[in-house]
Amino acid sequence: MIVLGIDPGLASTGFGVVERRGGRLIALDGGVVETGPGMKVETRLGELHEALSGLLREHAPDAVALESLYFGQNARSAFAVGQARGVAMLCAGQRGIECFSYTPQQVKGAVCGSGNAPKDQVARMVGSLLGLGDPPSSEHAADALAVAICHANHAPLAGALAAAAR
Repeated sequence: MIVLGIDPGLASTGFGVVERRGGRLIALDGGVVETGPGMKVETRLGELHEALSGLLREHAPDAVALESLYFGQNARSAFAVGQARGVAMLCAGQRGIECFSYTPQQVKGAVCGSGNAPKDQVARMVGSLLGLGDPPSSEHAADALAVAICHANHAPLAGALAAAAR
């Protein structure tokens, strides 16, 4: 199973590609798609679409896992994150790939055992779980890899539960 994890944002969208091979998780790719603040929003979203479409073509994931929208204090930034999430979901939909959403607390809990873990702990655990040696250098890439790990660990259980319910 290959999962593309996405930490959406208009300025910086983190991505992480994780593969489950047997009982191990392996990082295949990770990084950040950045768009310039001086560009029109539609141009930034177009660049994000192009970059994410390329990742989907390159890695052919079985699923896309996204961090769900968190409003916090700033509704304006939440709107931009929502636009980036929409682009990611559109890219997946165009390729017939199912999307799954996880709250920041679910992701932190899956990676660190606590939904209140600080970002530096998430990055260290991502590095450890994927055998990277060092944590990812970008916070956005670390978060995206954590989202992918969350889904890769959640999907087999969800599939078993669905089969049992039939």
